[in-house]
Amino acid sequence: MVGLLNPRNLIVLTPLILPLPLQTLAQSNYPDCTTGPLSQLAICDTSLDAHTRAKSLVNALTLVEKINNTGHEAAGSPRLGLPAYNWWNEALHGVAEKHGVSFEADGEFSYATSFPAPIVLGAAFNDDLVKTVAGIISTEARAFSNSDHAGLDYWTPNINPFKDPRWGRGQETPGEDPLHCSRYVKGFVGGLQGDDPENPKVVAACKHLAAYDLEDWGGVSRFEFDAQVSAVDLVEYYMPPFRTCAVDAKVGAFMCSYNALNGVPACADRYLLQTVLREHYGWEGPGHWVTGDCGAVERIQTHHHYVDSGPEAAAAALNAGVDLDCGTWLPTYLGEAQAQGLVSNETLDTALTRLYTSLVQLGYFDPADDQPLRSIGWEDVATSEAEKAAWTVATQGTVLLKNDDRTLPLKRNGTLALIGPYVNLTTELQSNYAGPAKDIPTMIEAAKHLGYTVLTAQGTEMDSTSEDGFENALNIAAEADAVIFFGGIDNSIEEESLDRTSIDWPGNQQDLILQLAEVGKPLTVVQFGGGQVDDSQLLSADNIGAIVWVGYPSQAGGTAVFDILTGKVAPAGRLPVTQYPKEYVDEVPMTDMNLRPGTDNPGRTYRWYDEAVLPFGYGLHYTTFNVSWAKKDFGSYDSASLTKGEQPHLNVVDTFSLAVTNTGGTVSDYVALIFASSADAGPQPAPIKTLVGYTRVSGIKPGETRKVDVEVTVAPLMRGRSDGGVVLYPGKYTLLIDVNEDYPTSGFTIKGQPQVIERLPLSTNGTTKVRDL
Repeated sequence: MVGLLNPRNLIVLTPLILPLPLQTLAQSNYPDCTTGPLSQLAICDTSLDAHTRAKSLVNALTLVEKINNTGHEAAGSPRLGLPAYNWWNEALHGVAEKHGVSFEADGEFSYATSFPAPIVLGAAFNDDLVKTVAGIISTEARAFSNSDHAGLDYWTPNINPFKDPRWGRGQETPGEDPLHCSRYVKGFVGGLQGDDPENPKVVAACKHLAAYDLEDWGGVSRFEFDAQVSAVDLVEYYMPPFRTCAVDAKVGAFMCSYNALNGVPACADRYLLQTVLREHYGWEGPGHWVTGDCGAVERIQTHHHYVDSGPEAAAAALNAGVDLDCGTWLPTYLGEAQAQGLVSNETLDTALTRLYTSLVQLGYFDPADDQPLRSIGWEDVATSEAEKAAWTVATQGTVLLKNDDRTLPLKRNGTLALIGPYVNLTTELQSNYAGPAKDIPTMIEAAKHLGYTVLTAQGTEMDSTSEDGFENALNIAAEADAVIFFGGIDNSIEEESLDRTSIDWPGNQQDLILQLAEVGKPLTVVQFGGGQVDDSQLLSADNIGAIVWVGYPSQAGGTAVFDILTGKVAPAGRLPVTQYPKEYVDEVPMTDMNLRPGTDNPGRTYRWYDEAVLPFGYGLHYTTFNVSWAKKDFGSYDSASLTKGEQPHLNVVDTFSLAVTNTGGTVSDYVALIFASSADAGPQPAPIKTLVGYTRVSGIKPGETRKVDVEVTVAPLMRGRSDGGVVLYPGKYTLLIDVNEDYPTSGFTIKGQPQVIERLPLSTNGTTKVRDL
């Protein structure tokens, strides 16, 4: 009689059920639904719906087995022939070497396509490319799963907007703008999961819900940080990408974050996970599940001190809507929590049924012959198509920040002095959450491959104050026809668990650059890293000809960088974040979550801060463009008509047309960014401007004029209200092109009454309060 015994004692007395070894025979990680014990259960009956099949399996598990399957290293059930399964798989910008994913030492499955960091893909402003990349990643993920090197769910993408330049994980995101993040995540999840939500290719997990953008700053870590967020900022900025995940992209899973939101740890917040996510957003599919971030359930007790014991923490998470623990707290303490009456059997069964419904939808319990995706293999990994896509991201995401006197493109011959800490690096080009790549050409290798005579010197290290290498660097610079400095920041300076305290150039890199400028040779600075550094001095220095931001180009490495530097392809990327002056870090604490200017806060992101070194959306070209509106004024629209239907945020206001003429001499892409501003639409203060639409146009030839259509929906025009309402306000809106103030403006008017499009539900049980401004 299990009900008469302490379930936790049962777990202790039962031999520990460990996950099965990963690197065994191909597809041995899939259940045997043909001859094994499972074949007698409805879980293997493909004529039934996924939820019914999953529920039959959960009903067949003992209480001990159920509890032992609530952690990411799910134990399975040897009794039933249910294999162990590791839910923790990563694919941020390619199949990553993390926990549930394993790579061989050599040969097949020893590498995968390693795309540039998401911040680089974000800088391309190319939604089609985002979906293409994600589709390639999911194909390779399936190949790894089919060969018993990975699972079928991947905890990606990270779509917390990158609002603070110090954040160590900003490199994992597409940038700071909520519309841009929302469109990115729709494409990325769509590419990963495929077009059929009932039969996904893999399952994606949007993370980290919610208001997570601090690692460790000022003595406050992500594990205990309580993000105090106003209702206005919550609905305008922090939640829109997650809303897109749930409503538009129909993502299969979410990850709740380490931090608390307005007093409640995110993974113990039933208001956030149930009231908002599942009920308000309608994310209630039978196979939709929530995992806690790794160790987040434990930290409900140990860091937030929200509860007093392990059983209480486990119960708080499960009762709030967490279905899976990336960690050990649920498997360790749920038995005791049940014995204490803190959590019901029904709640536990609901969580497990969601998880196994997801696996049923993925074809995990189906015969291989009935699942075309099970035929994907090593031949589908790191293909020429994937290699080209990785190069395309690296080149399209490159941003030209300065190009005086046509320093770039480089002449195709001569002697180059390659200097700086990135000059001979490989894996450092990949960013974090990466797996082994087939090959990563260095800057030196790429230059030599193009036939240049190459002189090299590191000069300095990433964060060094030693000048021992300066003399050699200056000497080779004097011998060269042109000098290129490769530097910036890397994952020793920005990373998960590591926020920056300075946004200046680290160490003495900038000192060396300025001394190289005095040599008098054409000097280009290539800047690496996910976050920006303050380029003020370099931008104003007369002897520094060009600055190029490349982020983390990953496996395309030196090849992509030199294809830009030599003009094989012209740069057209745009900064997906604001480049702030170095003093900014002294003006606002990372713990201040407010977007709007206030005491000890000069404002955050381009919408509320206008003293940038370089603004969001900035980017130069090797050519020149003239851009004009098809109409000086696009007329008026009725607010009530714009907000009809079940999903009014997706309603199209209009398609605004531009004429883009290449007035220079180089074929180039052009990213059309449209911003809107209004002095009378809604309450004050109003944003300086808001990105309302964008598109990337390819290959505009010299002298060619291209008609460019940019669709604008209601979503980016909405404003938040202190009661959690999201409102479309009437008023006059000015349309701005790009960040070039010389370009003409246009506009439109919204007439009628303010329309409340939706309203974030207010907590009624006291667990979370939507904080007023």
